[in-house]
Amino acid sequence: MRTAFGCEFDVPDGYLNTASIGIPTTQVADAVAAAVQGWRTGRGRPPEFDEPTARARRGFADLVGASPDRVAIGASVSALVGLLAASVPDGARVLVAEGEFTSVTWPFAAQSARGVTLVQAELGELGERAADHDVVAVSVVQSADGRLVDLDALRAARAGGTRVMLDATQALGWLDADLSFADAVVAAGYKWLLSPRGTAWLALRPDWPVVPHLAGWYAGQDVWDSVYGLPLRLSADRRALDTSPAWYCQSGAAVALPWLAGLDRAAVQEHCVGLADAFRAGVGLAPGGSAIVAVRHPDAVARLTAARLVVSARAGAARLAFHLYNTDEDVARAVAALRH
Repeated sequence: MRTAFGCEFDVPDGYLNTASIGIPTTQVADAVAAAVQGWRTGRGRPPEFDEPTARARRGFADLVGASPDRVAIGASVSALVGLLAASVPDGARVLVAEGEFTSVTWPFAAQSARGVTLVQAELGELGERAADHDVVAVSVVQSADGRLVDLDALRAARAGGTRVMLDATQALGWLDADLSFADAVVAAGYKWLLSPRGTAWLALRPDWPVVPHLAGWYAGQDVWDSVYGLPLRLSADRRALDTSPAWYCQSGAAVALPWLAGLDRAAVQEHCVGLADAFRAGVGLAPGGSAIVAVRHPDAVARLTAARLVVSARAGAARLAFHLYNTDEDVARAVAALRH
């Protein structure tokens, strides 16, 4: 058992894989277990999940600097990005980073029959090239290696008329950054947000017209008066883009997101990046300013795994991720594994 930022975690020593799967606090796990127990014993009632879903929505809104009425819920990033991709005009030009995570790029690429074109560029060039495109779609932090996009450059691009869509899946929960300028911010919950898989959110500005292609009863103005019959009676805000919530997953997110939103975010970033940069120094790498580190040695994954560290293999590198529950001891073990 570890304690970090006032909460307990049943995380094993050497777990450096948050960029793949985040470990919940014991309170988050208990909330999910209680919801599943209610299902198992027949005590669960659908309306009981409305408030947890709303709490998670508010927590996400706080994390990205939006109001809750601008936040839609979903189950995955690609589905939410797909709504945006389907809304761009025929012939739109979309600028993306080379090697970007496919949940960001493929929904736009799937619109090619309408003349939507994707243009790839180096991550550091997106801001300067944005003016020639209708949309920039990019991860705030690159999944493969932890590189950060230049948010100031994208803020300037948006001021120049280019829409900016940010995937914050690998950033929210550790990065202390203002994302409120973006037209759209999307994130999945099961990594740095320490929530169950099956939770994702989209914060969207009012001036981006999006058709609710996935509309169902939960997108209604009054969800419990929207389960049968026509006419269409969608919510007047971004709840119109909601899909029906994964109830037990939202029960965990309702605990995790408000807690994360209430932390001292500068202290969180200092902790996570401090550990990552200490590891980088230990293996001869320059500071990266990110909680994610990629080590490009042929046997890095094998060495780290043999030392009973949990990491992932991505894009030909060993990927290590340092979150709230990681410690100096984890850093020392990872450095020792690669030095020997």
